[in-house]
Amino acid sequence: MIITDTHTHLYSEQFDDDRAEMMQRAIDNGISRFFVPAIDAGYTKAMFDLEKEYPSKVFLMMGLHPTSVKEDYLEELHQVKYWLDKRKFYGIGEIGIDLYWDKSFLLQQQDAFKTQIEWAKEMELPIVIHCRESFNEIFEVLEEVNDDRLFGIFHCFTGNIEQAKRAMSFNMKLGIGGVVTFKNGGIDKFLHKIPVKNIVLETDAPYLAPVPFRGKRNESSYILKVLDKLADIYNLTPQEIAKITTQNSIDIFGI
Repeated sequence: MIITDTHTHLYSEQFDDDRAEMMQRAIDNGISRFFVPAIDAGYTKAMFDLEKEYPSKVFLMMGLHPTSVKEDYLEELHQVKYWLDKRKFYGIGEIGIDLYWDKSFLLQQQDAFKTQIEWAKEMELPIVIHCRESFNEIFEVLEEVNDDRLFGIFHCFTGNIEQAKRAMSFNMKLGIGGVVTFKNGGIDKFLHKIPVKNIVLETDAPYLAPVPFRGKRNESSYILKVLDKLADIYNLTPQEIAKITTQNSIDIFGI
């Protein structure tokens, strides 16, 4: 059984004391494909070091996270473009709009989002969208840039079924992680109405650990809890969910 974690911050400082052991736990449990999103230039070296350590298992993205969009965002975008032109990445992410922490850079976040989407389309790469308290703003941008070159993943989807359908209308698959196991997460109530071909598995480690680890550090091996929950929702075996969602990830990332 091959399991794919389509969104995991394996380079996070929270893993500095036991990264090798954490990775081995995941690999021992069948998780053998790890797609790693960028945040900002401060993490680039750590991402490259991780890839060097696990060259057949770790697949990197490049992008500027919306919470890192500040006064110097144009300089950060320059770094993103530098690396996109210099070497191979498997997606542009995570990118998007986050209005939970700070609303003062909304215009800059919108500009960074649009700019990186255009790069993705030019390079025929998927985008991985971060959306927090910003569904309307995200959809507004997607409407503006939508064409047949737009595709990717709506990371950590936490919306309602109408928002899910709208996200999918932009050729996005839904990234499903620990939130699906939360008692009041909400998405478990309607996810059975979304075809499994439209979802991928993710952890967002070290964040958003699933039940029974909620509130603790998340790690990629915990994706098994998400897998089991989705097996219950879709009335399929975990092996079937793993196979379908891994193929979905191949369709998106091309590997």
